[in-house]
Parts: sequence; structure tokens; C-alpha cells
Amino acid sequence: MMFFFCPFLSMEFGNIHIKWKSITFVFLLCVISNVGGAPPGVCPQGCICASDIASCTNKSLSIVPRTVFKFIRRLDLSYNKISFLDPDWFPVLFEKLHTLILNHNIINSISSGSFSTIPNLRHLDLSSNHLRTLSNPVFQELKMLEVLLLYNNQLTHMDSGAFGGLHKLQKLYLSYNSLAHFPLDLYSGRSKLTELVLLDISHNNLQSVPVQQISLISARQLSGIYLHENPFLCDCHLNTMLNFWHHRQFSPVVDFKTYYVCTLLSEPKKIPLIQDSFLNCSESTVNGSYHAFGLLYEAQVGERLVIHCDSKIIDTNTQFMWISPDNRLLEPETPVEHFRVFYNGSLEIEDAQIADSGIYSCIAKNKVRQINETIDIRITVGNFTSHKSHAHEAFNTAFTTLAACVVSIVLVLLYLYLTPCRCWCRSRKHKRKQNQSSAHSSVISATPSHEPHAERKSSTGKRVVFLEPVKETEKGQNGKVRLINNENLTAESILKNSRSKSDSDSINSVFSDAPFIPKVHVHKVKGNAFEAL
Repeated sequence: MMFFFCPFLSMEFGNIHIKWKSITFVFLLCVISNVGGAPPGVCPQGCICASDIASCTNKSLSIVPRTVFKFIRRLDLSYNKISFLDPDWFPVLFEKLHTLILNHNIINSISSGSFSTIPNLRHLDLSSNHLRTLSNPVFQELKMLEVLLLYNNQLTHMDSGAFGGLHKLQKLYLSYNSLAHFPLDLYSGRSKLTELVLLDISHNNLQSVPVQQISLISARQLSGIYLHENPFLCDCHLNTMLNFWHHRQFSPVVDFKTYYVCTLLSEPKKIPLIQDSFLNCSESTVNGSYHAFGLLYEAQVGERLVIHCDSKIIDTNTQFMWISPDNRLLEPETPVEHFRVFYNGSLEIEDAQIADSGIYSCIAKNKVRQINETIDIRITVGNFTSHKSHAHEAFNTAFTTLAACVVSIVLVLLYLYLTPCRCWCRSRKHKRKQNQSSAHSSVISATPSHEPHAERKSSTGKRVVFLEPVKETEKGQNGKVRLINNENLTAESILKNSRSKSDSDSINSVFSDAPFIPKVHVHKVKGNAFEAL
């Protein structure tokens, strides 16, 4: 406290109150700087940061940098030496992080709670690591995860609930592993992923797949299962399923058709799986049920809608039934409310309502061929007229505005360039008007009077000029101004005299060719008389 005994400091702070406030402020700054650590938004040492992206690749990192950079949305930690993930591997809570890249590390285990500090993650890349198994559960904290990459690991086993809690997961990549069983738990059971539309399980050790169980998967999910480059054993059921997928133009078999091969048990020979004449398989020995996509239908409220069942197994031995979005069974012989099923498989909806929207499943059963097919068709019923009317009104408004602008421009151009009278006509009329007005003009001068103050009170202080064109008999003089010489005349007599004059003589003098030079005499008004100046 030597500040109290230093006169220089006393003069510096002014008084004791200000001095204590300054000391307190300095103390708080020291506390904040020591406790707060590194300020938020600092790029980790050795990393490259750009806006909300941090790249810490190939830095030999074994843990996540402890620098506070909570604003980061994408973090790349690939090509490092991170070996395991536990609840303490991520330093603090990162609520804004949505992409985490951990490929090409040496991660061999993941513990429960490892992702509790990054709950809003949407993209997680764990590819090209050393993972062998996935315990139950591992990713349950990632409620918002949409894409999970686990390809090019060493996975041989995954618990049934390893992906439990990933209710928004859409894409799962498991290729280039050592999985020997199809992960059917992803599509059924308590841990099924209803939003999963892409499963890549290619380049694994699958020798067979549960065709009957796979056939129960909805067409929306079924069309995204990739099974190519697996050591399949030749099987008639598998061949029938893959052929059906190919006829339905599912991307996994259309894009990788040549990569679906199988091996015969009798001889080490690989043959294509997707072909119509496959070994000695007959349709009567194949008992399968497959899902496919149908067309999308849109209907106006109150309209009659007919939906066709686009099945590939339609013949005289095929029977049809429909399942509505609320799981009601619709059959040809039993009409339900405004629904009716025809024997050819078509579904009729009379007086469609918004509540009728949803996914309708057409089930085609062929008892002879022992094949069942389910076609999922989405129907949308809405009041589309209101949306169209708004768009139509917007278009009309824009068109009207544009038309008004064009008409305005045309009118301006007409006004500027297409006047009704030529220039010579206008100048001639203007000249006539000017000559006529000059024949009867009167000018009043308001120059200030130089009389004494006493005289100003009795006078108006004005000067009056009378111009009157007079016809003269002299040659070369067509008109002049005649001065009224009598100073004792009253203003009333002057006005009477000027009015009694004939206007015809004055007007005739105006249109003569000789120059018009008036003589001006100024009279000063004094009482009721005019005084000539």
C-alpha cells in the first residue's frame, strides 16, 4: 500500500475514492487474466484455421488440443496418433461442432460417453482406423448424427445396440471390414434406424444374406443397400432378389452389376449373380417377397384418384390388397368408406381429403410363382389451388407493373418527339400574342420619391406612365405614344379620355412593318392631378 505515501501517485489519482477504484480494477484484470486462460477463438498451435474450420492433420497428436476454440464447426484430426476414445478425450463442451474427421489414426477402442461433449455432431468420420468391435452402446449421445463413416477398419463384430440412439442417422458406411453377418438389427428390433437410407456393407466377408428378412424392409431403405464385392455362395433366392432389384432399377445393383458374383460349392468358379437364367433355379422353388417404389401421386381435395399397382408379377394368378397409412386392410371385395380396390390391383379414392395423405402399400401375391411383391406409393392430397393462386397473383402484379412502365415510357416519347404543332407555327402565334399585348400595356414604376417627408404623406409616391398608340398621317411613322399635356386634368378625366378612344386605330398600328418606338412621359400623381416630370 505504498500508493498512500507517494505524493506523485496521490496527485495522479486525485483522491482516495478514485485511487481505490483504480486498484480494484487492476486487481480484477489480473484475476481474469490468470483464471480465464487463453481467450476463446484462438486457433490451436500447429493447426490451420479458416473461419469456423480447424485443420490439425498430420501433427502427431495423441489428444485433442486443449486450446479453447469453441466456435469451430468442422475439426479435422486425420493422420495423427490418437489411439482410443474415452469420456475425457475431448476437452470441453463443443456445442457448435457438426463435423469431426478422425480418419487415418490408430483408434482401436471407443468407450461409452466418448461423444458427450459434442452432442450436435452430424458428420463423424472414423474410417481407416484399427477398430475391431463396437460394443453396446457407443454412439448414443449423438442424437443429431446423420452420416457415420466406419469403412476400412477391422470390424468383425458389432453388438445389436451399437448404433442405438442414432434416430437421425441416414448413411452408414461399413465397407472394407471383416463382417460375416448382415446387420439386420439396423432395420428391425428396438435399435432399428428408421431414417437409414444408405447402408454400404460391400467388401466384407458375407457369404449369404437373410433374403426373407430383407424382403420385409421398406423399399425406401431397401434401395440403398450395397452388397457388392462379397464372397457370396451361389443361391437361387439371392439371385432372385438381386434380379428383382435390378428390374426395379435400384442403384446398388444397377451401378455395380458386374461386381455381384458368387462361388459354386462344387467348383471354385465365380459366376455373375445378376442374370435371368441362373443355374438350375426355377421360380417355383423361389419363395420371396420384395419391396419396390411406386409412383408419387398428388391430388386436389375433393378429387377422384385412381392409383395403379405397378407390380412386376401381375398375371391371372396374382391377387392384390392394399394397406392404408393407418394400417387398414383394403381388399377388392370389401369397400371401406371412400376406398375401393379393383381386381386388377388399382385403388380408387373418392372425394380425397388431406387426411388421406401418406404411404400406401400394394401387396401382390402370386401363389403359383410363390413370389410376393410390395409396392410403396406416396399420395399427397392438398389444396394446391391456393398456392397456385398466390403465384398467379404475383405474376399478374409483376406483369401489370411492367406494362405500366412501358406505357409511361411510350407516352413520354410521344410528348417529346411527336408534338402536334411545328416550331414555326408556335413561334408565329407567340409573336402575334406578344404584339397584341404590347399595344395595351401599362407600366407602373415604384421608384422611391425624393420629396420631403411631409409631402410623402399627402402623395402616393407612385409614378404612372400612359402609353397610347396613335395613328399619324406622316409617312414612315405608323404609330407613336401621344402625351396628354394638360397637367390640371384629373385622373378621372384621363381615364375617360383613354377609354373613349377607339381601339381599332391602336390595333392597326401594331401590325405595321415600321418599328414601334413609343415616347414616354412620366407624370407624378399629386392629389387628384398629375404633375409632369
